[in-house]
Amino acid sequence: METVAKIIAREIDRNEKHVENVIKLIDEGNTIPFIARYRKEAHGSMDDTTLRTLFERLTYLRNLQARREEVKKAIDSQGKLTDELSAAIDDASTLAEVEDLYRPYKQKRKTRATVARDKGLAPLAEIIFAQKKEVIEILSLAKEYINEEKQVFHEDDAIAGALDIIAEEISDNAEIRKKLRGLFVSDGYLSSRAAKEGEDSVYSLYYEFDRPISKVLGHQTLAVNRGEKEGFLKVSVLVERDKAIEIIEREVLSGECEATKYVKDAIFDSYERLIFPSMERETRNYLTDIADEGAIKTFALNLKPLLMQPPVKGNVTLGFDPAYRTGCKLAVVDGTGKVLDTSVVYPTPPHNKIDEAKATVRGLIEKYGITNIAIGNGTASRESENFISDLLKEIPQKVSYMVVSEAGASVYSASPLGAEEFPDFDVSLRSAVSIARRLQDPLAELVKIDPKAIGVGQYQHDMPQKRLGEALDAVVEDCVNSVGADLNTASPSLLTRVAGLNGAIAKNIVSYRNDNGAFTSRKQLLKVSKLGPKAFEQCAGFLRVPESENVLDNTAVHPESYAAAEKLLKICGYTMDDVKNGAISELGKKVEKEGKTTVSELCQIGVPTLDDLIKELTKPGRDPREELPLPLMRTSAMEIEDLVPGTVVMGTVRNVVDFGVFVDIGVHQDGLVHISRICDKFIKHPSEVLSVGDVVRVVVLDVDVSKKRISLSIKDAPLEAK
Repeated sequence: METVAKIIAREIDRNEKHVENVIKLIDEGNTIPFIARYRKEAHGSMDDTTLRTLFERLTYLRNLQARREEVKKAIDSQGKLTDELSAAIDDASTLAEVEDLYRPYKQKRKTRATVARDKGLAPLAEIIFAQKKEVIEILSLAKEYINEEKQVFHEDDAIAGALDIIAEEISDNAEIRKKLRGLFVSDGYLSSRAAKEGEDSVYSLYYEFDRPISKVLGHQTLAVNRGEKEGFLKVSVLVERDKAIEIIEREVLSGECEATKYVKDAIFDSYERLIFPSMERETRNYLTDIADEGAIKTFALNLKPLLMQPPVKGNVTLGFDPAYRTGCKLAVVDGTGKVLDTSVVYPTPPHNKIDEAKATVRGLIEKYGITNIAIGNGTASRESENFISDLLKEIPQKVSYMVVSEAGASVYSASPLGAEEFPDFDVSLRSAVSIARRLQDPLAELVKIDPKAIGVGQYQHDMPQKRLGEALDAVVEDCVNSVGADLNTASPSLLTRVAGLNGAIAKNIVSYRNDNGAFTSRKQLLKVSKLGPKAFEQCAGFLRVPESENVLDNTAVHPESYAAAEKLLKICGYTMDDVKNGAISELGKKVEKEGKTTVSELCQIGVPTLDDLIKELTKPGRDPREELPLPLMRTSAMEIEDLVPGTVVMGTVRNVVDFGVFVDIGVHQDGLVHISRICDKFIKHPSEVLSVGDVVRVVVLDVDVSKKRISLSIKDAPLEAK
């Protein structure tokens, strides 16, 4: 039997030794971010996504092996485990195959077959199922099993009970189930119809829907499932019965004899009553599992660029939380996110105190030097944007704004975390602060929110929540560790996401910081309660200490590589002061001249680690997000009514789904770019070319104001806007 490492290496197309190294590192308690960043030589520079795939597959295969052992033990306890069956269980490559093999030996609830066995009809079933040509008088044989006490009053009753037993044995046959499972996937159709005639709904596309199982798209499965759950659709799986029966007959029939007609009846009954309903459920589950994984993957793909949006730091920002009756809440924060002022204005209905609100906002802009305004995209957002747009035309200051997603802001504001951070603010004022900070540093603010509440996926509430949570938490963890966290300013929420740290240690770090002042070196972390050597090893490289005298403490260079970094600088004729002064831009060229292999050997590190050292020393304290284009800021507003076919505008990708992307073009209703309108080349998924946060030029194809639908195209947009 293949080793787990060999199976995974083949599946992810990686070196088996590298896979073995990763498994060993995981078993030693190392985190994925640490392995990805600081053990590149051991795993051949796999990225964090590949490492997480490896980890998930490792977990599955280990669970599979554990289940194999459980099943063999359970069958053995019945005295029925043969060498052949044991080998078959060991060779099973999926949990479904293991369960199929275990199926005949499971303790069953009361079924027609168990009732027949209790009536003593198992021997008769065995004789019929054996299909021996010498057995020619089945009816006569059945008379021997008449037993009025057990309610077998007639030979027909005996035969019927025997066939129930045979039907169940056919249904429990692992090989038959495996072949039928393949038939359903290869030849089956997913079919849905309207549950009620003439009833209109958002599921009308699926009122007459028939699609091969092999071609059903993930979003179609999820839509059909939800439509069925809400009572708008009737859903079924269609497959040719004759083909299925033929598969079973090939496995079961052993030539024509007196018993054949009875076995054929049992086959038909088994398929109709037991196998088809089971296979239909399995097929639906199979489609749902694929759709769930696809949707979770899409959610993760969307979440990462959202979290990694470039920060708009260093500017005083006004957070504007729109509302009607209760007024719009304002929060002014400085370049570091510290709250400077708060207020409430009433420019929206029913109050319409526009002049008074303008005076308040104008005063805040003048007093604090506000340059950016972040407007929440919730209720009253359109009126609020129009208000801000009109105001900016009237003032001399250069101020721009951006409509920011409020997804999850109310969850954070009402949470114990929000109350702990701003105990003197009411819920809506906390939201205004969060909105401002989302523009300034999306990652630092969004880590405070359950990633499932951020709203960048499809059918997220229909997903298996545990699996979705694990996948999204992994994305957040990878993003935080990719950027790093300032040890002296990071919130407990941000610190919790750092490799090797948990909620308790994060709070201890903040407590130590509050009691002893700012950290002045990474080594001080070892003085934090419950932060031992292993946790230090995992987290140290991801925490930055700008206040440290050692410039390496403000880089992604791990303390274990400090000696190597110093050796590298010495080889190339530089000092730590040169690193501080940013005077080593030629470091890479000097290493190339000496030869990377030679230098790495002198420094006693691998080439991947050498490359990372060069990158970090050349630009200490770098933020990978700063290499991305800044988000699109606006100074004027548009309405959906302003759009006509042919209008060319700039927009920001807000969501990437299977069938296209939704783009914010500044009219409070995202437009859809269908996958066929994204680019001229064929793509299987929009994520191949676009990510959340991308700024794109689009042309309006169609506008339906009443239904608030906007159809856009990227590939048809001219290079320059009109």
